[in-house]
Amino acid sequence: MAASELYSKHARVWLPDAEEVWKSAELVRDYSPGDPTLSLQLEDGTKVEHKIDPKTKELLPLRNPNILVGENDLTALSYLHEPAVLHNLKVRFIDSKLIYTYCGIVLVAINPYESLPIYEADIIHAYSGQNMGDMDPHIFAVAEEAYKQMARKERNQSIIVSGESGAGKTVSAKYAMRYFATVSCSSGEANVEERVLASNPIMEALGNAKTTRNDNSSRFGKYIEIGFDKKHSIIGANMRTYLLEKSRVVFQAQNERNYHIFYQLCASSHLPEFKAFKLGCAEDFHCTNQGQSPVIDGVDDAKEMCNTRKAFSLLGEIGDSDQMEIYQILSAILHLSNVEVKEQSADRCSISPDNVHLVVFCELLGVPCEEMAHWLCHKKLKTTTETYVKPVSKTNALNGRDALAKHIYARLFSWVVNSINAALKSAGKQRSFIGVLDIYGFETFDINSFEQFCINYANEKLQQQFNMHVFKLEQEEYMKEEIPWTLIDFYDNQPCIDLIEARLGVLDLLDEECKMPKGSDDTWAQKLYNTLLRQNAHFDKPRLSNRAFIIHHFADKVEYQCVGFLEKNKDTVNEEQINVVTSWHGISLLLWSQSKIHMPGPFPLPKSPKFRQSLHLLMDTLNATTPHYVRCIKPNDHKAPFTLDPVRAVQQLRACGILETIRISAAGFPSRWTYQEFFNRYRVLMKQKDALPDRKQTCKNLLEKLIQDEEKYQFGKNKIFFRAGQVAYLEKLRSDKLRLACVRIQKTIRCWLARKKYLRMRESAVTIQKHVRGHQARRYVKFLRQTSAAVIIQRNVRMWAQRRRYQRQRSAAVAIQSLWRTYTARKKYQKVCFILRNKSTVVLQKWARGWLARRRYRRALAAVVLLQSCVRRMRARKELKKLKVEARSVEHFKKLNVGMENKILQLQHKINEQRMSAVTKTLAADRDKQCSEIEQLRKLEQEARTKAARLPSLLEQLTFLQHELEVTRKEKDDLEEQSNIYREQTQKVSRSGLENNVLKSNIDELNKHILEQDQQLTDIKTNNENTKQLETDLAEERSRYQSLLSEHLHLEERHKDLKEEMDFSPVRSFMCFSLLLISSRVKELEQDKQALMEQLDKKEEAQQEKAKRQELENENKKLKQDLNMLRKSLTSEHGDAAPPAPGSQPYNILLDQLSSSNEELEMRKEEVLLLRSHMVRANSTLTFVKRLQYGELWLAYEGLKETNRILECQMREQGHVHSEKLKKLSEEVSRLKNEKEQQQKLFAQNLLLPEDARIEASLKLEITRLTKENLVSPPAELLEDGERQDKAIRKLKKQLKFYQKKVEDYEGNHEEPSMMNAPVRTVHITRKEKEYQGMLKYKQGEEQRLLKNLVTDLKPRGVAVSFTPGLPAYIIFMCLRYADNVNNDQRVSDLLNSTISSIKGVIKRKGNDFEVVSFWLANTCRLMHCLKQYSGDEVYAKHNTAKQNEQCLSNFELSEYQQVFGDLSIQIYRQLIKCMEDILQPIIVASMLEHNAEQGVLGAKPTGMRKKSSLSEEGVATVEVLLQRLSLFHSTMGQHGMDPELIKQVVRQQFYIICAVTLNNLLLRKDMCSWGKGLQIRFNVWQLNEWLVERELTDCGAKDTLEPLLQAAQLLQIRKSTEADAQAICSICSALTAEQIVKLLTLYTPVNEFEERVDINFITTIKSLLKDRVESSTLMMDTKKIFSVTLQFSPSCVALETIQIPASLNLGFLSRI
Repeated sequence: MAASELYSKHARVWLPDAEEVWKSAELVRDYSPGDPTLSLQLEDGTKVEHKIDPKTKELLPLRNPNILVGENDLTALSYLHEPAVLHNLKVRFIDSKLIYTYCGIVLVAINPYESLPIYEADIIHAYSGQNMGDMDPHIFAVAEEAYKQMARKERNQSIIVSGESGAGKTVSAKYAMRYFATVSCSSGEANVEERVLASNPIMEALGNAKTTRNDNSSRFGKYIEIGFDKKHSIIGANMRTYLLEKSRVVFQAQNERNYHIFYQLCASSHLPEFKAFKLGCAEDFHCTNQGQSPVIDGVDDAKEMCNTRKAFSLLGEIGDSDQMEIYQILSAILHLSNVEVKEQSADRCSISPDNVHLVVFCELLGVPCEEMAHWLCHKKLKTTTETYVKPVSKTNALNGRDALAKHIYARLFSWVVNSINAALKSAGKQRSFIGVLDIYGFETFDINSFEQFCINYANEKLQQQFNMHVFKLEQEEYMKEEIPWTLIDFYDNQPCIDLIEARLGVLDLLDEECKMPKGSDDTWAQKLYNTLLRQNAHFDKPRLSNRAFIIHHFADKVEYQCVGFLEKNKDTVNEEQINVVTSWHGISLLLWSQSKIHMPGPFPLPKSPKFRQSLHLLMDTLNATTPHYVRCIKPNDHKAPFTLDPVRAVQQLRACGILETIRISAAGFPSRWTYQEFFNRYRVLMKQKDALPDRKQTCKNLLEKLIQDEEKYQFGKNKIFFRAGQVAYLEKLRSDKLRLACVRIQKTIRCWLARKKYLRMRESAVTIQKHVRGHQARRYVKFLRQTSAAVIIQRNVRMWAQRRRYQRQRSAAVAIQSLWRTYTARKKYQKVCFILRNKSTVVLQKWARGWLARRRYRRALAAVVLLQSCVRRMRARKELKKLKVEARSVEHFKKLNVGMENKILQLQHKINEQRMSAVTKTLAADRDKQCSEIEQLRKLEQEARTKAARLPSLLEQLTFLQHELEVTRKEKDDLEEQSNIYREQTQKVSRSGLENNVLKSNIDELNKHILEQDQQLTDIKTNNENTKQLETDLAEERSRYQSLLSEHLHLEERHKDLKEEMDFSPVRSFMCFSLLLISSRVKELEQDKQALMEQLDKKEEAQQEKAKRQELENENKKLKQDLNMLRKSLTSEHGDAAPPAPGSQPYNILLDQLSSSNEELEMRKEEVLLLRSHMVRANSTLTFVKRLQYGELWLAYEGLKETNRILECQMREQGHVHSEKLKKLSEEVSRLKNEKEQQQKLFAQNLLLPEDARIEASLKLEITRLTKENLVSPPAELLEDGERQDKAIRKLKKQLKFYQKKVEDYEGNHEEPSMMNAPVRTVHITRKEKEYQGMLKYKQGEEQRLLKNLVTDLKPRGVAVSFTPGLPAYIIFMCLRYADNVNNDQRVSDLLNSTISSIKGVIKRKGNDFEVVSFWLANTCRLMHCLKQYSGDEVYAKHNTAKQNEQCLSNFELSEYQQVFGDLSIQIYRQLIKCMEDILQPIIVASMLEHNAEQGVLGAKPTGMRKKSSLSEEGVATVEVLLQRLSLFHSTMGQHGMDPELIKQVVRQQFYIICAVTLNNLLLRKDMCSWGKGLQIRFNVWQLNEWLVERELTDCGAKDTLEPLLQAAQLLQIRKSTEADAQAICSICSALTAEQIVKLLTLYTPVNEFEERVDINFITTIKSLLKDRVESSTLMMDTKKIFSVTLQFSPSCVALETIQIPASLNLGFLSRI
């Protein structure tokens, strides 16, 4: 393709940038060859002109299509260059939160600086057994690939983890080792995996430290070889270390720390065992306070110290005493760093022997203080003849002190490593190993010294090995596909390695200078300049320095400072100081006890040859293995989570060789497709006629048309190889074709829609016109009709109006006349009545006024007289008082007497005059009165005459008044009636008010009752919730019980295996120990089993309570309904708040309801009484009839009843005696328990015996104890009591049968006379067939023969097809019935125990055969159901026929064996699930996820070098294959006669496994999270649901188990852009956890350019909506989860007496009874 085609308008390119390294830009116009610039537009809209280099004419790198961004493998990118790699890593790391990415054979791991939930055990199991390209990139995938290749190819493997400090190398290596420890099991006696993992915290404490870049930086390199045996189980490990940074012991830079172990010691100095070390805080010691950062955020050093000590203890090789010695040496180093040196002169110094820290140092190491103080300040010089002791300066003394500290720590570190290797040493023969190399990455700092030089030298060697391996793999791939091989030019760093290690190289000159007596760094630098500057292009000299040199490494050029190179290479220690330490037998013997120390002499052994030798050894080891590479990247220097610094990332990508890998891949054919994958993806670019049956030829024809340049691709045997950029071109063609197809489809659809709209509008217009014209015609006709009708109507209306007007006038005239005449007559009548009424009124008024006047006069007169009398009485009293006073005096009497006579005379005269005047007055008054009376009489006479004339009219008026009086009286009566009615109504109202108050009180009571009911309902709801919780707890406990049961049975099997393999060898001690462990575990399991049984009883009681609560709920619902009806009736007319008024409709309805309810209650009471009376009468009549009918028979029956009562009393007494005996037996059992404890004590005492005697005694005790526990035999007394009870029961039964026989004989005698009178007829006699009792007779001792033919050697397929389902179970039960019938307990126990053992043996041998396991699960359940069905319990007997109830077991109660067979059924069920899971596991992912019947537009995207594993076209796994397998399982279980409920539970478990495995793989596969894959999953789930419908299994709960998978598919297909979409997702995905939803959204990957990626803000919105959801935080579904199984009772309808034994079973020794 020409550049003009690629660099066209809107093409996207990468533009170099100083800050972001690369920026995305878009071409504004097309590029033509020869243009000096590229016109670009950045993403922010800025337009830029980029100048093209006229010499190289290199254009800017092109961007990959969006569909290829975020790929799992960088080699899947079409354009392979630095910006593409950086952008892909950035998108995966920041947007998708994915830290792992493949780059060919390399795994790129970016440190997230955040803990992620991707390392749990379920993730490990998900990656176990998977191919590397099938799952998302992960360190577990690399570890699985190494483990798989080791197992398959029998070749040693190695995982090389590299990166700079803080990139996460140590964590990656740790997780790789954890993976190996999880997927493999140790074959030794102890858990080797735990010991291998326990070495990590020890090495981190001693070899890791805080740096400015990393809080837990490994300051040494290590190579761990994990050994495996022939079963690929870990048996041991070995560790090699490189380049320990000893200088950190005595010096730390700012914000850095020393090794963690020092700070852990200081944090634990308060512990009693550390008091003798005299430690304090870390700030108190010079070697731990230089960095001024003694604390790491989030790290508790004291807690880490506990973890370190636990790890030491777990290793076992380093005992407590050795640990204390290690801590003692470390404490001595701390005190040594605080030893002060005093300067006496320029070349002389001294240390006080009384120095506190020196004294403590010497005490801890056990050396003399004076000698140590002396040799710290002096050194010994040796010549050929003499030896001199020379003092040293203070600086040299401090350097010697630090050298001693570094040397002691290095020796301690080496000793710990050797001890760890001894602890991890494999006991058996090592078959292969996997090595994990954790070493520094390429380092370049501002000041680089000897350590950086050695590190970069090692990385040069590793990079060379990496390049050669990549080149080799490329070559192998090309040769395998038989394509032309062209030499790829790749960077070879052999010249740089030669510069370092060749003769007269840097290391050679360094060693030579170290041997010189006066060698120095300056002279060594001059030798380097003189020897290498002009001879080697990789060596250079800085311009401004004569004490440094530059080496051009593969990653970058590095400037090294020569200062300190010689000193560090010599690694010298004062010989006399070492002599002082080693000459005394103190703690220091720990350091040199295993290896001889090299004493430094005049020419000490340099350090570089040692490192070079160990590096060569490492390279030889790596070259002998198959390497796997992990490159760790540090995203930023600020330790910010999920933040990528492009500059730092590019530096590390260049340094770790990722870009070199990309360059090598880009130089060849990086994109590789199989022919089928290419056809599926790009079939849209070809026509239908071009698709040939031969896929290879089809692809060739297509590529020849699409790509003209044949050098851009090559055809291999199985793959097509493309040059870089070709896949992007093909994707562009594909997207253009799809876009054109979309445009064509849109054009066609829009045309069809427009034409459809036009035709619809035209049809509508014609229809509208038709209807409008018809409407107008009808309107015109209607108008004509209305016009003619209007004329007729007007004529008739006018006539009617005139006639009506005339009639109105005539009627008005007549009415006026009648009214006027009536008015005149009424006026006349009223005038006459007024005259008559007026006269009588005046008379009445006159008399009334006269009477009133007289009454007023009399009242006034009486009042005046009264007033006068009162006044006169008062005056008289006053005068009387005066007279009394005067009468008392003499003068008064004199005055009285004076003139008394005259006065008397005057008074008599006055009296006489008064009498005369009174008489005259009375006479005159009588005369006047008589005259007036005469006048009045005359007037009255005259008035009487006038009244006599008026009498007729008065009589008429009187009759009229009487009539009016009657009318008023009637009105009065009506008023009184109305008043009475009103009074009654008021009384009713008052009564209704009272009743209303009563009703209100009742309503209040009802409301209270309702509130109480609501409270009860809430309590019931809470109880229901509690019951639901209890049910869930019950299910959990049941599952836990079943898992414990399986574990218990597994331990029993293991115990049996141990017993079978036991022999008299030295291994018996280990057997004894394992037996002890098994016995303790069995005890625990039995206790758990008992506790679970108690919990099951409690749960059953809770279920009964739940049923009672359900009844209460129903009653409450009825009350609520009544109350709602009552409320509706109360509030229908007057609203919600007002009570009903008396007389209103609600009030009447309420009264009617109350009355009707009372009447109904009374009726019910009467009915109950009537029923009782009828029952009494019926009983009496029945008894009377019976007495009449039976007569004496009734008396016999009464006697029989009395006999039965006596027998029942006797049986009760015997039961009481039996209970007392049971108490005694329980006491005996407790006594036996005590004896058992004593025996255990004896057993503990036996452990003190010699080894042989102890082993024999312990084995005997253990075997006897286990046999007693497994086969519990009752004591002899209990057996005797049981026999006596059985004899008594049999005796009573015989008596009862005797009395029943008497009754039958009596009935027969009464019926004989009637039968004797009947005529005798001839009867044909036929031979009866034998009636079998449903038992099989066998001889004692034939149990093993029976079970061998029936269980061990039986082939399920023949039995299932030919015979009755469950036939072996029926045969065993019929034999059991015979043993019960003969009352032989030994036979019963032998038969059942042998059956259990035989079934367990078959399951153990053929546990992987689904048909065998299913067959014996069905038969074991059937045998358990038979034991229940024929036990005689009422719960099970109600399901039986009469014949089956007769065949119940009569002598033995086998409920314990029912539980045993139930446990055995659970064990077989779990084995069935495991077997089924092993069969389904390989095809679930392939059928549910990977297989896609119609690729079409949804073809798979390009992949990288990590190709997915795919089956051939013939053996591909589809959903049909999965359904066929499920159908086979279902039909097999049905043929074996398994219970339908149990089959449903198995199907539910099957569907859960399918859902869990599919969803887990979906969560770990980014390439599967697309819209098309969601559609495919939904279709597959629909097919599974249809399978359930076809087999009528929709109610088994299997559909609900698929809900998480279905919701995940819906999540992949739903819109993911707005907040409403987020809320819809949260509501739809209720079965998924928040972690799973976020993970799926993060992994969502468009397959086509028409799809959109999920925005980060949308994922943030989802997280905020899901933050309050309470659920499990686990990401993966538990694939090992097994639902608790419930074995429901299923009675058998098969009659035992009809079962016949086939001859093919070879059971001729059994005979039917």
